Amino acid sequence: MEASKDKRRQLFESENVEKTLNKLAVPGIIAMLISAIYNIVDSYFVGMLNSSEAMAAVAVAFPLFILISAVGQMFGVGAASYISRLLGKQDMEEANRAGSTTFFTAIVVALLFTVFGFLFMNNLLTIFGASDEVMVYALDYSRILILGATFTILNMTLNNMIRAEGSPKYSMIAISMGALLNIVFDPIFMFVFDMGVKGAALATVLGQGISTIFLISYYLKGKSTVKITLKNFTFSKRIYAQVMQIGIATFARQALSSLSMGLINNAANPYGTAAVASVGITLRIMSIVIYVVFGYSQGFQPLAGYNYGAKKYKKLNRAIKYSLKVTTIFCTISSVLLIAFAPAVVGVFSSDPEVIRIGSMMLRYMCLFTALFGFQNVYAVLFQALGKGKQALALSVARQGIFLIPAALILPNIFGITGVALIQPTADFLTIILTAVMAFHFRGYLKDKHETEIEVA
Repeated sequence: MEASKDKRRQLFESENVEKTLNKLAVPGIIAMLISAIYNIVDSYFVGMLNSSEAMAAVAVAFPLFILISAVGQMFGVGAASYISRLLGKQDMEEANRAGSTTFFTAIVVALLFTVFGFLFMNNLLTIFGASDEVMVYALDYSRILILGATFTILNMTLNNMIRAEGSPKYSMIAISMGALLNIVFDPIFMFVFDMGVKGAALATVLGQGISTIFLISYYLKGKSTVKITLKNFTFSKRIYAQVMQIGIATFARQALSSLSMGLINNAANPYGTAAVASVGITLRIMSIVIYVVFGYSQGFQPLAGYNYGAKKYKKLNRAIKYSLKVTTIFCTISSVLLIAFAPAVVGVFSSDPEVIRIGSMMLRYMCLFTALFGFQNVYAVLFQALGKGKQALALSVARQGIFLIPAALILPNIFGITGVALIQPTADFLTIILTAVMAFHFRGYLKDKHETEIEVA
């Protein structure tokens, strides 16, 4: 067991930054890619119900799942950032306290979220764009989804914490397990047991539940570097402050993503159920690109935090440059392919000619600035990893909040259905400008740190 922990430390200490990044990132990419494929397959099975209302209901409920995930990411990313910096400083006692405090607090918050979710379910679905025709299906799906909120929140929390200590493969197995079980359960519950959209939701909850139990076993079996015990739990203002200064930024980004999906659904509502279904299909297709970048960032974040905590700024700089190169190449190739084959890709999920027409148009517009999504994400994750809460919060709320909300309120009124398609690319373009400004200032800061490192050495 100790040999395994030493191996993780050696991985972070390695001078071959590129090789280390690949080792840390590949499991995350695989796991997130499988999750994205699950989302796609889920939509595919719902599409087999031959009901635009059912497809629209899943599109409307998707922001609820993102909101649930946001709570888990708040605890997970916040704790991961703090833990990776503590490991860089070799402060194991504080790392144990941070991990334990985060885990048990997440359980309490998850249970409270479930209660409030049930109480305000109708209100939430209305905000997310549910029309009267879609509401019945959306309620069927969402009630089951909210029952599994505790599993989802703990899953997100533990996955991030495990990656922070250098065990991305275990996290990959857990995420892959949940997604693959979901894919297996979908047709069984939806068609064999004739549960329809309820079956799709139940498949999601069961997949998340089994995956979460697997993650908890990692700590119970003593495999972890960080020890989660009630003894290590503490109501520490310091720990909560460190976790939340980054966690809140992550929650804001995810919660605003949920709200933005609702706004786009509402903007599409006047153009019919086909338009709402097209939004849902397009967002799930784009999730493949986004999730792969997120997966890569899962490897980048702990390495960035560790080297910053250890004051190894030269290695941090190399990690940033390599990550920008890899993610930009991937995003550019992906956007070109999606633009070229948009009708064929959308056609996989619906045979409705109107859905294919609207969905293809939306997909092409959404890909306009996708080539630079990696640039946005690497810097957003970098600020999280370094504990720079203000910068992380600014980038987190920009893309899905500050820039997207006005775009959602203005563009559809001017350009109609085309305006709905222009909402996300407009927000992306403005976020790229903001990221470039913040990146320029950070490069100067890092250069000064690098020179200080050389002087000390």
